[in-house]
Amino acid sequence: MKEADLSAPVKAFLEAQGYEVKAEIGACDLMAVRGDEPPVVVELKLSFSLALVMQGVARQALFDAVYLAVPLGPKGWALRYKDILALCRRLGLGLLAVRGQEVEAHLDPGPYQPRRNTVRAGRLLREFSRRVGDPNTGGTRGIRRVTAYRQDALRCLAVLAPGPMKAASVAAAAGVARAAVLMRDDHYGWFEREARGIYRLTPQGRAALRGEAAELARLGLTAPTAE
Repeated sequence: MKEADLSAPVKAFLEAQGYEVKAEIGACDLMAVRGDEPPVVVELKLSFSLALVMQGVARQALFDAVYLAVPLGPKGWALRYKDILALCRRLGLGLLAVRGQEVEAHLDPGPYQPRRNTVRAGRLLREFSRRVGDPNTGGTRGIRRVTAYRQDALRCLAVLAPGPMKAASVAAAAGVARAAVLMRDDHYGWFEREARGIYRLTPQGRAALRGEAAELARLGLTAPTAE
């Protein structure tokens, strides 16, 4: 397939909507005009790429209505379709999918005002404020992250090192208000309930006192490692 193979079906798609369509008008692959309406520009590419997006953005310096047209494979859209759609929407670009002689509009061009996810934003800000120091390295992959939740679990771990204790006492000593829920959920396998409202460390928790020594020290915590 060549980019030129996309031209005929896209032209027919626009003409069916009453547009007069002409190819290669200046740097535009296709330009369509209908009456006194603003022109529509379509850029053609064999795959969705940065080059196609840059072409579309460049055409927006001339006209508001700009579409990107790419062929649709036999299995439909490739992975990251939602990301592609979100990018086009954010940039105000339209998106056309071409399969054989059929064309489907997946997104029309237009101004975009993103809706803020205030719940998620608030969660991130709380994580930022609660996390002590900067224990992670940006851009890394496949490495366990030190979160504020893990730091709270480490505080509880250090407090429980001497022996079993009431959850309320752990919360007070560790300065972790959610200590009871944290130990009950036991996300890391460090805690177990000895009696109602009383928790102790598991063997994994005892091992974590040694394995997490560096992070405990970063938090200013020291805990005995008695067996």
